[in-house]
Amino acid sequence: MPASKPIIAELIEQMPRVDREIEAEKAAQKTPPVPDLEDSKFTGPDPELADKICAQIFDGGRGSVIELIEKIHAPGDAAFKNYKAEYLCHCLTTYAGSPGRDAHRKQLVEVIVEQIANAKLAPYVRTFLVRELQRVGGKEAVKALARLLSDAELSDPAASALVAVGEGAADQLRDALPKAKGRARLIIIQSLAALRDAKSFELLQKELSGDDRDARLAAAWGLARLGDARSIDLLLKAADVEPSFERVKATQACLLLAENLLAAGKKRDASRIYTHLRTTRTDPSERYIRDLATEVLDQMGVKLS
Repeated sequence: MPASKPIIAELIEQMPRVDREIEAEKAAQKTPPVPDLEDSKFTGPDPELADKICAQIFDGGRGSVIELIEKIHAPGDAAFKNYKAEYLCHCLTTYAGSPGRDAHRKQLVEVIVEQIANAKLAPYVRTFLVRELQRVGGKEAVKALARLLSDAELSDPAASALVAVGEGAADQLRDALPKAKGRARLIIIQSLAALRDAKSFELLQKELSGDDRDARLAAAWGLARLGDARSIDLLLKAADVEPSFERVKATQACLLLAENLLAAGKKRDASRIYTHLRTTRTDPSERYIRDLATEVLDQMGVKLS
């Protein structure tokens, strides 16, 4: 235990000011009015000083970490003064994520997992914490992140964090999909695609025939990434719609599937896709697709009629 509990407010003030404040002060040679902080940047603190401050906070226990989080406010909030508390919390994440600091990482993750469920915190703060969890969280954070997938404001960062964690994330995303709606549903489909989750094959197949265009395209991308030959007919059908943005994106998915099949040594399956695209892309606006398919088929040694 430390000799005394760290005074978080004083530690926060040891963080540097944003560059615009410093530049304005130098220009005026006096304390300027509070400048617009948008687009301004921090000059990082001395690494040794930052490490010392972070060590003090961790020595103060979970209560000190929570106290720091409570001092983070969104710009525009009446309590907002500057970004120093947020910046120090990010320093804490960087410190805890360094090699050899597993105990600190565990302590920080436990606090953040608890705080992202705290509805009393502003969405801005919870979003910030989820993004910090994306940097240091592991499988122990997966369930807590999954609970945010239905939150309109937090589903996007939560899904990104789940993809970054990887282990155990796909199971949670699949479980959340049936109840998800709107943008949250799209984000989950995109996340499953990003994870190349083979167990999601049937779910992605189903989404490919759904009413939501963006969900269909996300599913097409996911199926293409899986590199499963069972998707060939499904993706070719999806790509053979009338000329449109959807036709372009679904055709790209077909090409990606063909690339993955070819990389896996499935030459015959890949040639089916290229042959179909070469035959059907006859409009001048799609000549580049026809030319690409022709070139690859030639490289593969497929005789062209």
